[in-house]
Amino acid sequence: MRLPLNQKTAILLHEGLNGANGKTGLSILRYSEAPVVAVIDRESVGKSLPELTGIKRDVPIVASLAAALQYQPEVLVIGIAPKGGLVPDDYWPDIKDALKAGMSLVNGLHTPLANIPDLNALLKPGQIIWDVRKEPANLDVASGLARTLPCRRVLTVGTDMAIGKMSTSLELHWAAKLRGWRSKFLATGQTGLMLEGDGVALDAVRVDFAAGAVEQLVMRFGKHYDILQIEGQGSLLHPGSTATLPLIRGSQPTHLILVHQAGQTHNRNNPHVPIPSLPEVIRMYEMVASAGGAFATVPVVGIALNTRYLDESGSKDAIAQTIAETGLPCTDPVRYGGGVLLDAVMQS
Repeated sequence: MRLPLNQKTAILLHEGLNGANGKTGLSILRYSEAPVVAVIDRESVGKSLPELTGIKRDVPIVASLAAALQYQPEVLVIGIAPKGGLVPDDYWPDIKDALKAGMSLVNGLHTPLANIPDLNALLKPGQIIWDVRKEPANLDVASGLARTLPCRRVLTVGTDMAIGKMSTSLELHWAAKLRGWRSKFLATGQTGLMLEGDGVALDAVRVDFAAGAVEQLVMRFGKHYDILQIEGQGSLLHPGSTATLPLIRGSQPTHLILVHQAGQTHNRNNPHVPIPSLPEVIRMYEMVASAGGAFATVPVVGIALNTRYLDESGSKDAIAQTIAETGLPCTDPVRYGGGVLLDAVMQS
């Protein structure tokens, strides 16, 4: 499945437009071709979406699902990705109101909704509940097979969670396609799956099979494309993250792009955990990726710097400082496009 492109969509995003948990909804607003007709966020009612987010999409912001009905939405997407992936208590009224109004529901949280009797009782013919986070069938453990593929395999890795790894992979993908390369974006998280309609929700896979699930996905496409843009998850620096290592082992990357939030010095959810200097982080990722592929050379070839909280001048200064610190190409791919980072990949 994928987010339907022929149905009007509302995004449930309470406290998500200005908070740290709204990455699913914000990414759909930035990248999806679906007709988004309303954003539901009680904190930002009536404000300008482009002014709040920088996303060039003029969508009304309303207080509730009931207020969104005037725009005739047919699908409700839960647009937050909170810690632990649980449905917040104050989201349930809007979810139930959507089902009562005849809308389908797209759920990327860890809490499965399709089998809840009270919700199923509200469904009418033609309505569905799509729980995105599901383990694929017929999995096996990884065996390093992706190393045999002839294509470039570009994995985004990060200094923290939720800082732009998916966005970087998508920007690289689009830049590559514009230049005529056969490029494929491989989704490994709930938002990427909503956008792409294929992939693996890695954090729904049992740990023994996680690398195997990635390997299965990469092997399915690797012989048919010049370059695979593999959506990164988590961070080796985050004490609660389990997804990065299976991604490295399963994809056997040929190139890494390091994603970092400009100015961030500590883990966002664990302020007692510092982020080392970028050169130290680069050495760590290169060493781990090399070991995960029986000591093949796997370089970090560029830095994707998230400068969303900086103005234009501050963004350019931060990029210049990062280039000086690391000696690597650097840009904010969401702000300036993925061309600089694609050059780094294709020239190495």
